[in-house]
Amino acid sequence: MSTNGLLQIALFLGVLIALAKPLGWYMAQVYEGKLPAFVRWVAPAENLFYRLCGVDSKQEMRWTRYALAMLWFALLSMLAVYAMQRLQGMLPLNPQGFGAVSPDSSFNTAVSFLTNTNWQGYSGESTMSYLVQMAALAVQNFLSAAAGMAVLVALIRGFARHTTETIGNFWVDMTRSTIYILLPLSVVLALVLVSQGVVQNLSAYQTVPTVETITYDNPKMDAAGNPVKDAAGNPVTEKATTKEQVIALGPVASQEAIKQLGTNGGGFFNANSAHPYENPTPFSNFLAMIAMFLIPAALCYTFGSMVGDTRQGWAILVAMTILFVGFLAVAEYAELKGNPAFTALGVDQNASITQSGGNMEGKETRFGIVNSALFATITTGASCGAVNSMHDSFTPLGGLVPLAQIQLGEVIFGGVGSGLYAMLVYAVIAVFLAGLMIGRTPEYLGKKIEAFDIKMASLVILIPPMIILGGAALAVMLAAGKAGVANPGAHGFSEILYAFSSAVGNNGSAFAGLSANTPFYNTALGFEMFFGRIWLMIPVLALAGSLAAKKRIPASIGSMATHTQMFVWLLIGTVLLVGALNFVPALALGPVIEHLNMISVH
Repeated sequence: MSTNGLLQIALFLGVLIALAKPLGWYMAQVYEGKLPAFVRWVAPAENLFYRLCGVDSKQEMRWTRYALAMLWFALLSMLAVYAMQRLQGMLPLNPQGFGAVSPDSSFNTAVSFLTNTNWQGYSGESTMSYLVQMAALAVQNFLSAAAGMAVLVALIRGFARHTTETIGNFWVDMTRSTIYILLPLSVVLALVLVSQGVVQNLSAYQTVPTVETITYDNPKMDAAGNPVKDAAGNPVTEKATTKEQVIALGPVASQEAIKQLGTNGGGFFNANSAHPYENPTPFSNFLAMIAMFLIPAALCYTFGSMVGDTRQGWAILVAMTILFVGFLAVAEYAELKGNPAFTALGVDQNASITQSGGNMEGKETRFGIVNSALFATITTGASCGAVNSMHDSFTPLGGLVPLAQIQLGEVIFGGVGSGLYAMLVYAVIAVFLAGLMIGRTPEYLGKKIEAFDIKMASLVILIPPMIILGGAALAVMLAAGKAGVANPGAHGFSEILYAFSSAVGNNGSAFAGLSANTPFYNTALGFEMFFGRIWLMIPVLALAGSLAAKKRIPASIGSMATHTQMFVWLLIGTVLLVGALNFVPALALGPVIEHLNMISVH
């Protein structure tokens, strides 16, 4: 890697760590009700909102009531987003006259944005009106992110409190996450993005003539929307020409900001963050990467502050950073090395990485290999799903990195709230394993980890792999699942495995060679997204309630310190061990065998 590439990565990590503490401190103050002076003027509006909604902000909830409030909110949110899509043709702010979205696609999208996944089986600029993009999708970007943050804060209170039955108020945590954290950060970022050239308007699309007639190959689809294949199983294309281009416009910057800050990932345009109207400059690209990790990193400091020991938060952040750097190194190496098939085109077999150019397939030249691999590693570590390159075009090992990060539960920073609460569950498992090794009752932050706690943690860890692998197995067995595969063999399996991993992991990115906008995939992935997010919040909240009710145990000479280097490596080992046990066989059938085939042929 060049010096410039290393400096870009170092700059990213330096800025991220520098911002983590001040933002983390601010969020801790917000959640503890100690609003800093510069935002206290918002408090009257917050209290008015509670009165209008009939919420008693001073009444706290047991974990069961907290979970019930979360479930009701999720159900109403899903119905609202579904209804707006189905009624789109009759609603205003639809200058392109888009009609109703199909029932299966509407269901998939409603669940997708509810669960902070933002998986998109449709092309945004040719499917969704401005009103649906703003009032349904962008609003849900705020609310789904706030829900994840609320569940995390409830779990943190479980560690911080003792001998109590309550873990906070869901409605208060949701409101404060939105109006004090997500909204102001999004406004600032949106304004900066507009200054970089990101579009923000309500104008109708513009049609302009091209300089010359363009001829291209258009994939041929059947009536169900699946790619037509010839007798050999290859996709069939047909020639098409055009003399004009439609320039899609819209309120992009406002959605782009919360898309990145809320680790949502849904693009206004089908090309997502590779589109010049979403991500026009290297600076906007850098801001997008910082935004994806900003709140997850800062929440680590928030955790340490709220439990009364900031070293605990720093230990978690260090573990996340080590894992991230390790995966990033693999992705950068694989993409910079490229494909040995280039040697068949006349490239010297002994040529350096710089001479061969690495793997530029599917990447924007304005971002290059280093920033593309960095962006891909960030977006799948952050549970975001925004992409500035085609993950499907990565080398087998380069593509394995985003796939493996999703399958680990996206705890490498992870989604806002969801990443840290998943990592804290891994921490509970880690201290339990350590307790078994030394023959002591495991403790974490002064709380004994007992049978119920391990059962809840096990549900969080084990349910996602079961759903992912079960869904992928179903897809490769059914004709409807195999019909969307354009690439046979190991890569086609990787595309299916990535789709179900992305859905359950609430990421939203894809190996986009898979044609997933079909009734089968829209329905199957919709259920996978729902169970991969909403139902996992319930055992996390149950764990929070159990921890809050426990007595605090003073640290003794036999207590394991959970802020030390040894615990950091124990936590990293636990994350990797669980992931390896669950997914290595599936990965061996996909990217691993694809890599071996690639290097054996050449």
